[in-house]
Amino acid sequence: MPRLTKIYTRGGDGGTTSLGSGRRVPKESLRVSAYGTVDELNSYIGVAVAHGLVDKLAAVLPVIQNELFHLGSDLCFNEEEKVKFSIPEIEKRHVDALEVLMDELTEIVGPLENFILPGGSPGSAHLHVARTICRRCEREVIALTREEAVGEFVIPYLNRLSDALFVMARYENHVREIPEPLWNTLA
Repeated sequence: MPRLTKIYTRGGDGGTTSLGSGRRVPKESLRVSAYGTVDELNSYIGVAVAHGLVDKLAAVLPVIQNELFHLGSDLCFNEEEKVKFSIPEIEKRHVDALEVLMDELTEIVGPLENFILPGGSPGSAHLHVARTICRRCEREVIALTREEAVGEFVIPYLNRLSDALFVMARYENHVREIPEPLWNTLA
């Protein structure tokens, strides 16, 4: 567990930052952008939880936030550097758990019969914003893979998580008995 006695280091004042291995890279590098967006996603999920969600989601989202720290750890090391360090990584079990959760929640909310607009309850709206941040993060990681390898389950995890956040948003509205705002194709 890292122990930080000082938050500021002045090391980034010149426009670079350290990866987990200590290697310095430009702050705008694709890798830093990707794990920075993971941090943004994690923070926004924290906003959703802090605003109050139904019990099931309030219990599962902190687990996902912890997994997002695994994902950030996974991304802040190059694949070659990971062999030197024992770091938490995203594994198949994390992807599988999201699929199980989605199946469980979809059984309750039912199939999607129309496109829905983001919104409904405040909690659902927050989860939709988190979903869009997750999709951006997925795009950034895919861009990174054009230049460097990432962990095997990073992209599948982000892909499932964005879907899971969509289903969670539907579940939040369902439990609160708030109708889903439907896309009106005639408007």
